[in-house]
Parts: sequence; structure tokens; C-alpha cells
Amino acid sequence: QVQLVESGGGLVQPGGSLRLNCRASRIDFSLYDMAWYRQAVGKERELVARIYYGGEITYADDVKGRFTIAGEYAKGSIPLQMNSLKFEDTAVYYCNAQQRFNRRNFWGQGTQVTVSS
Repeated sequence: QVQLVESGGGLVQPGGSLRLNCRASRIDFSLYDMAWYRQAVGKERELVARIYYGGEITYADDVKGRFTIAGEYAKGSIPLQMNSLKFEDTAVYYCNAQQRFNRRNFWGQGTQVTVSS
């Protein structure tokens, strides 16, 4: 069973930066696409960024140019660098692993990011 553990969340002022990390275990990355999602209070969970094993990366429109996802597969890590944070980035951020052949999803427990002055 794939295990995902997020870390790096916290409180940050607008304009600041945070680096989230997803530590993945019991996983063969070549069989999965990895992603970060977020869910704000009262809203549905939404895709933030996805990295495909072949190297392609997609971002939600409102984070393009500010967030960067990476696949550090040898380390078992999927970091998300978040710069120029805004109030509306406040949410619980979840790591996701999607098995490509059957689209089965695995989720971490989430890490809270709060952008506040």
C-alpha cells in the first residue's frame, strides 16, 4: 500500500514562500503520476500541480509562475515550492499518487498552509 506523508505547512505572510514535501513510500514511481491538491474551507478539493513520470508538468492557472512541483524520485520526495503566496492560497494541501493503469488514487493526510498578515 502506497504511503504519502506531507510536511512543510505553516503560517506565512502574503508574498512569502513555503516548501511543502511529500514523502512517498511503498511506491514504484514509474507506475504513478504524482500531484498536489488543496482544499480550502467550504470549497472542493482542487488540483494544484501534477507531474507525470515522463516529465510533463501541469499547473492550475492561479499558481502558474508561483509554484513549482518536482519529482525527486531517488529521494522518494515530491516537493512543492510555493512563492509569492496569497491569502487565497490558504488551504489544506494534499499529496496524491494516481496509478496510471487503473487511476486508483492514494492520498496523504494533508498539511495546513495559512497565508495571513
